[in-house]
Amino acid sequence: MRRFLDKIGDEAIVIEDEVSTSFEAASILREHPRDLVILKNLRESKIPVISGLCNTREKIALSLNCRVHEITQRIVEAMENPTPIRRVMGLHGYRSGRADLSELPVLRHYRRDGGPYITAGVIFARDPDTGVRNASIHRMMVIGDDRLAVRIVPRHLYTYLQRAEERGEDLEIAIAIGMDPATLLATTTSIPIDADEMEVANTFHDGELELVRCEGVDMEVPPAEIILEGRILCGVREREGPFVDLTDTYDVVRDEPVISLERMHIRDDAMYHAILPAGFEHRLLQGLPQEPRIYRAVKNTVPTVRNVVLTEGGCCWLHAAVSIKKQTEGDGKNVIMAALAAHPSLKHVVVVDDDIDVLDPEEIEYAIATRVKGDDDILIVPGARGSSLDPAALPDGTTTKVGVDATAPLASAEKFQRVSRSE
Repeated sequence: MRRFLDKIGDEAIVIEDEVSTSFEAASILREHPRDLVILKNLRESKIPVISGLCNTREKIALSLNCRVHEITQRIVEAMENPTPIRRVMGLHGYRSGRADLSELPVLRHYRRDGGPYITAGVIFARDPDTGVRNASIHRMMVIGDDRLAVRIVPRHLYTYLQRAEERGEDLEIAIAIGMDPATLLATTTSIPIDADEMEVANTFHDGELELVRCEGVDMEVPPAEIILEGRILCGVREREGPFVDLTDTYDVVRDEPVISLERMHIRDDAMYHAILPAGFEHRLLQGLPQEPRIYRAVKNTVPTVRNVVLTEGGCCWLHAAVSIKKQTEGDGKNVIMAALAAHPSLKHVVVVDDDIDVLDPEEIEYAIATRVKGDDDILIVPGARGSSLDPAALPDGTTTKVGVDATAPLASAEKFQRVSRSE
């Protein structure tokens, strides 16, 4: 994280005034939705808070050493070409001791939150059957000085925990808080269960990523600002929530697994990374890694796909814009179906020609305004499985999905040529 801060640190908004971790800190972060913010003086902790490391595509592109429109291809490349980790070192430069969450400036963000939440914590675990390492971001609600209730959706960590519980065992874990954006982004990618997100991160770092070896658990993690060690307890569940999810609405309260923490390692000059729930950092980290899934699925259908974006107005989750080099009539509708299948949470998708910048909402609206004939170019799919995060979905989880083919007809392409771009 520190190397990345060396690149953008001058952009930071530094707040010197004393603020509370309960609501006040989050209120300040909401006032700076796209800024890097450092809160130097927390009433409840000696550790400063940093937020906004990944709240714009420009920052993410900088961390990946690419241009903004190359982000999706850069992620696809790393997912398809992981680099084995070769550099592991010991824990140096950390203050170590018994885990005590009261030392950390864990924020409470909104009035109805179930409690303070760790929002930028990456959980590292090993598959009990194969030993393969997994890394993934999870929200964790503080329920004691050394206990957390963790939301685990049915993906890889969920499977690891199931396998451990079938043996009657706890699942050893480490939690890393405060790492560089490229490594953090890698932990959000959708790769096979037998693959390692740190090898994706290592590709982002051109094979130079270093990990540190934990002391009390068999785990290597990035040299984060704060490292926690512990276990997900076998068969133990606690109520978790409410929590504001990326749609800026409250998620439901559930019984979720419990983490018991044992050790804590804190850098001498540590900063605590906090992601504001429903902020741009939350949305980009959750949604952006889904763009490669859509891109690859669309490419199998229409090889001339140019770019895929989950739009910020759609919470980087529910709306997609896809640009293609149209080859035959019907390409747009095929892209719609491929995109909806690749990302089941997707609700609305717009397909445009490659003269439209999918990163610009005004450009997308222009394509809809000038190239769409409603009775021919809008595809409506009722009764489809939707997203649990969509407040408009029916109680059974279904919704109506819409695809808009905003590509120009090939037979009259000249009629749609944009003069300002061609003369």
